[in-house]
Amino acid sequence: MGGGLVSTATALHVAVIVVATGAIWVGSSWLEESAETLSGYYGLPAVVQGSVVVAVGSSFPEFASVVVTAATGVFDMGVGALVGSAIFNVLVIPGLSGLSSERPLEASREIVYKEAQFYMIAVSALVVTFSLAVIYYPVSSTPIVGELTRPVAAIPLGLYGLYLFIQYQDVGDAAIDRIRDGIDVRREWGKLAGGLLVIGVAVERLVGSVESLGATFGVPEFLAGITVVAAATSLPDTLVSVRTAREGRGGTSLGNVLGSNTFDLLVAIPVGVLIVGSVDVNFSTAVPMFGVLTAATVVLFAALRTDLTLTNRESWVLLLSYLLFVAWVVAETVGVTSSLRGI
Repeated sequence: MGGGLVSTATALHVAVIVVATGAIWVGSSWLEESAETLSGYYGLPAVVQGSVVVAVGSSFPEFASVVVTAATGVFDMGVGALVGSAIFNVLVIPGLSGLSSERPLEASREIVYKEAQFYMIAVSALVVTFSLAVIYYPVSSTPIVGELTRPVAAIPLGLYGLYLFIQYQDVGDAAIDRIRDGIDVRREWGKLAGGLLVIGVAVERLVGSVESLGATFGVPEFLAGITVVAAATSLPDTLVSVRTAREGRGGTSLGNVLGSNTFDLLVAIPVGVLIVGSVDVNFSTAVPMFGVLTAATVVLFAALRTDLTLTNRESWVLLLSYLLFVAWVVAETVGVTSSLRGI
């Protein structure tokens, strides 16, 4: 009898995850379509459109996951989802985009030298933020755990402010014609707001079901976040980047990937902390994953820098790298390896 109830509950949670993922995709489609239309209306250049407007829109599922997990006391799942999504973004999305494009995906020097490098600074800034939490607000437990407070969380937000300032300067330097014919601005803003609402509700349901399944099967919150939640919330980024790559807009596609990750690291986690006041951060688990994220970013950076294009061979290398990462996560989950302490 008990086994039947568990099976029924498991099937229900799986169904909720599938439906919630679909709802995230629908809400993100509304959000991204309106964001692109508004970008044209306000005359934003392609790299700013991809790295800020579309990136923030497609990153909203990850943002919502951090806020929900922080508010419900499963912040490790939110951090895992964010890091897992970031790794997915820098390996899978460019890989699929490169294979979807009829010719090698073009990357401008602006993408390589500004977006990619600022994103690498974002990774470093969040590691430093976590380090400060452990040093100045230690939690008496093993492994190393620190309390991430509002003043500390404000540090990466300040860095994102610098990022927005740089992008604002680019908007002023670029003379882009505005597209205003046939655009109902109020309708587009309403569509954007509707997308945000749908995503918020769907992510709340998604996190609840993943948390329940994790408790049932003994999967740590961080690893549940880095696999299931990360994949579900990364779906909008994937669809947007692949579509723009097929349309021959490599700059927008790659800018979306790097801009999304910059937003996730510098805004999503700090805002989650600002909302709830403080959260505990497992330094022993988070930092190795940021090491993997840094390595994945270096692989992408090296691939983009060669002739400022992403070839099919390089795309396959990125996808293979992600499969190796998934294999390692599975090995950690079943206890074959033990690189992540305290999970």
